Amino acid sequence: MSQRKTTPSVNVGGVLIGNHAPVVVQSMTNTDTADVESTTRQVMDLSDAGSEIVRITVNTEAAARAVPEIHRRLRAQGYRVPLVGDFHYNGHTLLQTFSDCADALDKYRINPGNVGQGEKRDQRFCQMIEQACLRNKPVRIGVNWGSLDQQLLAKKLDENAASASPLPLSTITQQALVDSAINSADLAMREGLRADQIILSAKVSAVQDLVTVYQSLAARSDLALHLGLTEAGMGDKGIVSSTCGLALLLNQGIGDTIRVSLTPQPGESRTREVRIAQEVLQSLGLRSFSPQVTACPGCGRTTSDFFQHLAADVEDHLRKSMSKWRVQYPGSETLSVAVMGCVVNGPGESRHADIGISLPGTGEKPVAPVFQDGEKICTLRGDNISDQFIDLVEAYVAKRFGSESPKNDELTEPTR
Repeated sequence: MSQRKTTPSVNVGGVLIGNHAPVVVQSMTNTDTADVESTTRQVMDLSDAGSEIVRITVNTEAAARAVPEIHRRLRAQGYRVPLVGDFHYNGHTLLQTFSDCADALDKYRINPGNVGQGEKRDQRFCQMIEQACLRNKPVRIGVNWGSLDQQLLAKKLDENAASASPLPLSTITQQALVDSAINSADLAMREGLRADQIILSAKVSAVQDLVTVYQSLAARSDLALHLGLTEAGMGDKGIVSSTCGLALLLNQGIGDTIRVSLTPQPGESRTREVRIAQEVLQSLGLRSFSPQVTACPGCGRTTSDFFQHLAADVEDHLRKSMSKWRVQYPGSETLSVAVMGCVVNGPGESRHADIGISLPGTGEKPVAPVFQDGEKICTLRGDNISDQFIDLVEAYVAKRFGSESPKNDELTEPTR
C-alpha cells in the first residue's frame, strides 16, 4: 500500500480530515430535512452505526429553518456528529437569508456545476464562499459527473475538436471534472478560504472513471480529497462497485474521507452504507472499527451447518457488545476471531487469530479445540459449544483489553 499523500488538515466540527489523520467515514440522510423528527432520528442512527460526519440536504427555506432545531436536538441527546449542509442551485440565497442555518452547520457542500451559468456562476459561488469565510466553516467543493459545468465542458470539447488528435469524449469529460474542481478551489482561495478549509471531490458512477479522475486530481492538487461513486447502485452491485473503486484509490494513498452511496433496498436501513465503508477501511488495514471474524466457506467436509450458526452467533454477539466494549475495553475493535469448520485449516486459522475454535467436520471426532494467542487452551464438547465459546471470547476481551492490561495503551487507536 502506498504512503498516503500529505494534505492540509481540515477540521470539520472537531473531526480532522487529511494530513494523515485516519480516513473518515461519512454518510447522508435521505429524509426530508424539513421533517425535523425523522431527520434527527436518521442522523442519530447513522452516527450510532459509526458515521463520523453526516450530510443533510438543504434545498428549501423550510429545510434551512429546520437545520438549527435538528442541531439543537442532536446536541440535547448527546450527539456531536458534525452536520454538513448539501447545497444546490439556491445555496447562495439560503446561506445569506438563514444565518442560524449557516451557523449550525459544520461544513458546506457546494457543487460548482449548478450554482448558475456565466457571470452568475462565479458570483453565486463567491457568495457562498463568503459565508464560509465569515463563519470560519470548511467547504467541500463537490464536482459531479451528472451536473458538470456545461460551459467548461463545451469549451474543452471545442478545443478538442480543433485538435489534430482529438481525444475520446470520456477523456475530455474526465479532464473537465478535474479542471472544474481545481478552478473552483483556486477561486475559493482567492476569495479568502484557506487550503485547510477545502475538501475536493469529483464523483462519477463508473469505477475506472473514478480511479482515473482521482489519480489526476491527486496529482494536480494537495487539498484533502473525499472519495466515492456518485451512484454506486443497489445491493451487490453497489457494494462491489464501491469496494473496487475505493480500495484501488486508498491502496494508492489517495483519499482522506469516504462515502458509499448505496441505494437501500426498499425498507432497508440507511446505515448499511456506513458498515460497508467501515469494512472497506478495515479490510485494507487503515482503520479498526469492530472485531473481525474469520470463517471458512464450507465444503463437503462440513456438511453440518453448525459452524455457520456459531459464526453468525459470534458476529452478532461482537456487534452488540461493541457499544459497551468501546468504552470499557479500548482497543477491542482490533480483536480477531476464527470460527472454522473442520481440521484441514481449522487449527491453523485458529492459531493465527487472537482466539479461535476449530469445529469438527464430517467424520471427525465431536470435539472442538480452542486456541488463544496461538496456543491451545481447551477442548469444548456437548450441545452448548456456542455459549461456551462466547464466554471464552468475553473472558479474553476482559483480560486483554481491560484497564489493567499492560497492552491496552498500545492497542488503542487515537480518538478524535
